[in-house]
Amino acid sequence: MPVVLLGVRILSSVQTGDGRVSRLVDRYPQVPADRLLGQLVPPRHFAQATFDGYIAAPTHPSQAAARGRLREVAHEIGRPARHRWGRARRAPVPAVYLDGGFGVGKTHLLAALARAVGVERTAYGTFVEFTHLVGALGFAPTVEALATRQLVAIDEFELDDPGDTLIVTRLVRELTDRGVAVAATSNTLPESLGEGRFAAEDFLREIQALAARFEVVRIDGEDYRHRQLRTDDAALPDAVVAEVVRARPGATLDDFQALTDHLAQVHPSRYGALLDGVPLVGLTAVGPVQDQDVALRLVVLVDRLYDRDVPVLLGGTAEHDLFSAAMLRGGYRKKYFRALSRLGALAAQGRELAVPPEIEPGS
Repeated sequence: MPVVLLGVRILSSVQTGDGRVSRLVDRYPQVPADRLLGQLVPPRHFAQATFDGYIAAPTHPSQAAARGRLREVAHEIGRPARHRWGRARRAPVPAVYLDGGFGVGKTHLLAALARAVGVERTAYGTFVEFTHLVGALGFAPTVEALATRQLVAIDEFELDDPGDTLIVTRLVRELTDRGVAVAATSNTLPESLGEGRFAAEDFLREIQALAARFEVVRIDGEDYRHRQLRTDDAALPDAVVAEVVRARPGATLDDFQALTDHLAQVHPSRYGALLDGVPLVGLTAVGPVQDQDVALRLVVLVDRLYDRDVPVLLGGTAEHDLFSAAMLRGGYRKKYFRALSRLGALAAQGRELAVPPEIEPGS
């Protein structure tokens, strides 16, 4: 029968066949090269995203303007080459860069652009997925594979190290030279990429060359996830997290410290595969992250959870104070704020599983 603990109603424990609950730390996914290419599609969370489904805030005209510009880009990409004197002339392909804060709908618009162009004609992935693709296939084979598409859509565009700077600059240049349109989202203007992370001034020429390829489309506004969801709820007790996970077939339960240690053993490009078939992630003893490398890996995991619409149950301190004040002031602050925004949304979904609508905490 249902159990009530600290005002939270949960179901009685239901364990897996061998009496054990699944754990992410027991997974070591391997992702073959053909899957890396095959999974370059909009994530589940944005699979149905359309321009019409993007609700532009009337108080921020840049949102409607960005949507209108991307509609034009979709038309430009689909327009056939013009002919003159019997020979086709290819106009410069679009290269747009959606810049704005977290939670203003940049990823929605990027996915909508991919859908308008045609998912089968688009390679859609995160920045880390594309850099790993180059590492897995080699640079030339990656260019050849992506050159068969009309659009390459890069979400969460960021330059965290010099190697990525050189790889992505060359990749964008070669793809656009071969007639492939490029669209990207980021929280950082292209000329400021790498700022506060590595010796960006040593790669200024590459960064400026990359920035010159893009038309910047600015999107202003507030974080819509915070507008729609309450993210200041008290953390769930670890016992509640464990009970809810055991009642959900296929859900995973991990100690937060153990999971962050495990993430160091798995390449970030495999974090999506780490979540294959998982309907709910439960974490106990969640607390502040002290190390920046750990924090950055956690950001990638949160992004993959959000892409896949996987609710999260957080015990311990939950998402509150997860990143230190120094981290939230540093060069990666925009990544951390995005992660907090997305994690808050996923935690709110998780709480709905633990707290039925008719039962409010403290009742």
